[in-house]
Amino acid sequence: MTPTRGTLAAARQVADAVLYEGYLLYPYRASSSKNQVRWQFGILGPPGAAAAGVSEPPTMSADLLLERRSGARVDILLRFLHVLSRAVERRTADGWEPVDELLVGETRWVPFHEGSPREIAVPGLAVRTPHLVNVSVAGGEEIEHLYDDGRLVGRLVRTRWPVRGTVTLTPRGSIDPRLLVLHVRVANHTDWSRTPVTGSTDRDVAARYSFVGTHLLLTATGTDFVSLVDGPDWAAPDAAACTQERCWPVLIADDDGHDGVLVAPIILGDHPAIAPESAGDLFDATEIDEILTLRIQTMTEAEKAEARGTDPRAAAILARSDGMADATLELLHGARRSSYAEKSVSVDFPTLGEPDDVPWWDAGQDARAQPETDAVLVGGVRVAKGSRVLLRPTRRADAQDLFLAGQTAIVARVYFDVDGHTHVAVMLEDDPGSDLYGATGRFYYFGPEEIEPLSAPAEEGARR
Repeated sequence: MTPTRGTLAAARQVADAVLYEGYLLYPYRASSSKNQVRWQFGILGPPGAAAAGVSEPPTMSADLLLERRSGARVDILLRFLHVLSRAVERRTADGWEPVDELLVGETRWVPFHEGSPREIAVPGLAVRTPHLVNVSVAGGEEIEHLYDDGRLVGRLVRTRWPVRGTVTLTPRGSIDPRLLVLHVRVANHTDWSRTPVTGSTDRDVAARYSFVGTHLLLTATGTDFVSLVDGPDWAAPDAAACTQERCWPVLIADDDGHDGVLVAPIILGDHPAIAPESAGDLFDATEIDEILTLRIQTMTEAEKAEARGTDPRAAAILARSDGMADATLELLHGARRSSYAEKSVSVDFPTLGEPDDVPWWDAGQDARAQPETDAVLVGGVRVAKGSRVLLRPTRRADAQDLFLAGQTAIVARVYFDVDGHTHVAVMLEDDPGSDLYGATGRFYYFGPEEIEPLSAPAEEGARR
């Protein structure tokens, strides 16, 4: 299936969030300790930096699954942040003088490391042929002059150092002849020196020669990618044999269903998406937008002045938060969406009486639910308390769910919520703490489409 522009456009929204995740953290000021040890995700440090304890390993790699078809090709887009060291200089009668801070209007500029986005496109690679592509970004210097009421008062000097690396694509054999395993690897080969630099830590120096927030976007022509976590059953052995190094590949698709792959340095689920209510990136996907926006609005003018001078992207966040309309802020208060995958599964819901008999919000509904005796039909098999099931998590991008894939469990309860969804509470069959968990009501919850019945209920007394 030939990818469309929509595939890459949809992927870029998520990829940009990955690129800048952790770039700056609230309160977005350089003086904050959390912003003095930066570059948390997707770092490919220069060779030797990890061994020296000042950066991370120089490589990342992933195995991808493709349907084996003649003439198939892939386009690769390598994306990362290139670190720039920003110095602040004040204008003097004799020229320019480096300073620790410079107040210009409502902005207090300070020395800092910025990240400049880089994209390296590698199009049209035949998937059955090994490829090695050299990557390089030149060094250089950029100067931005600062004016206060039309008067030149200072300048920002941004210095970048050259970085180079490789992207390799290697086809590998598969268990199923219908599939092809494609190994993609990114490596940083930049030469660097650990020579001390005045005013900079060894970590800062290594960052200047690193790829930061590194990730890949891949689209295919003449073939389709196969999910590693939610592919067809016949692809499961190959998916299980795939290995990943410091990254995780997930499917990205547009509304037409054309799949691409995002190889990200954080764990995501297939088809991740940015919440439509979000007004813009806050660089912290683990935070609640509403809470963080409200906290930004409570910052003092002095704090905002420093944040604006810490990084232009921090200044944009402040401007957006301060100018946010009440209607936009209200959208951040919450949204409800179904997390259920749209799969074909035979589910037989219990009859709880006439629809208007008891309103869904009435406590009487709770009294009528019997989770210890209620059952659900999955593939024509009745599943209730005591049933043995095989776990096949597909619904969420939850690492804990993925760890449980392929394990057997015993059903403890079957719940039906007011939205018509079914939740099957289970305990792991081989978990020595299952008795304790059962006594305290601590279960794992899965949808009917995420379990496979293995046998009839194990306990006669547990049947309805």
